[in-house]
Amino acid sequence: MEFLAEYAGFLAKTVTVVVAILVVLVAVVAVRGKGRRGGGQLQVHKLNDFYKQLRHQLEHSVLDKDQLKARHKEESKAEKLAKKIGSHKPRVFVLDFDGDIRASATDNLRHEITAVLSLAKPQDEVVLRLESGGGMVHSYGLASSQLARIRQANVPLTVCIDKVAASGGYMMACIGQKIISAPFAILGSIGVVAQLPNVHRLLKKHDIDFEVLTAGEYKRTLTIFGENTEKGREKFQEDLETTHKLFKNFVARYRPQLEIDDIATGEVWLGLAALEKELVDELKTSDEYLAERSKEAELFHLHYAEKKTLQERVGLAASVALDRFALNWLSRLTQQRFW
Repeated sequence: MEFLAEYAGFLAKTVTVVVAILVVLVAVVAVRGKGRRGGGQLQVHKLNDFYKQLRHQLEHSVLDKDQLKARHKEESKAEKLAKKIGSHKPRVFVLDFDGDIRASATDNLRHEITAVLSLAKPQDEVVLRLESGGGMVHSYGLASSQLARIRQANVPLTVCIDKVAASGGYMMACIGQKIISAPFAILGSIGVVAQLPNVHRLLKKHDIDFEVLTAGEYKRTLTIFGENTEKGREKFQEDLETTHKLFKNFVARYRPQLEIDDIATGEVWLGLAALEKELVDELKTSDEYLAERSKEAELFHLHYAEKKTLQERVGLAASVALDRFALNWLSRLTQQRFW
């Protein structure tokens, strides 16, 4: 017991020192970061070179010298022939969207789309690798509007879903002329949900008054602290139904082949079932699709990266570390797996 007490004291002192150092570092970074303006840079990588490098690495490990020489000779001959003919391959611009509840990736997506539309032609293609379980209505509405710019420019848009495109994620996906899904990706959830706690009875029990003053009959319908009324609930539900109707009409506009009333129930389907319901057009992973396209087109991966200040990088690193710690702690505590 004495050893444990000493160890606990040592641990407490260590944690205190570490926290103090972090506080000082954050304060220093905050002072240095004042007055600095962020910016961004568009990063472009040719995916054909990446696939070619993978193939060469495998060839050097598997083929003998004569086979390698023959392969290189054949490849060189094909490249010379293509230059002589002067054939111009179509271009495929690959974008990524990893959506959180606020669809914050839209900040970068809009710049990437602006860059693509300054160069892309109708014979080219935009491929969006989409990953999102949905989130705020207005945030995903904006993200979808950004993708609609591609359609309006008459540039083909293909959306690839490897894991999930549900709710606001599917709202984005449906804009693509072609939707490609992995067999076990999750799709659908064409519905609207809103929930909030109400602690009015708890406050009343402890003689705590809470007043909400509004101007306008429906300025506030449901509230967390005040007493909710049946009239307020009805209005709130009416607003949800209106939003759901707009959602359904939006999806039906871009996917007219859907039986919208049958699939707009808030349900989700795996890729295999989603294909039968025409939520997607083809079952294939994004890797398979891009590898196939690389044989006949030039693939360019675009990523707009914001230049973060040192303060932002420190804050982001700390946030990621805390999230990982919390997730590891929760998984050990519950011993559950999530799918």
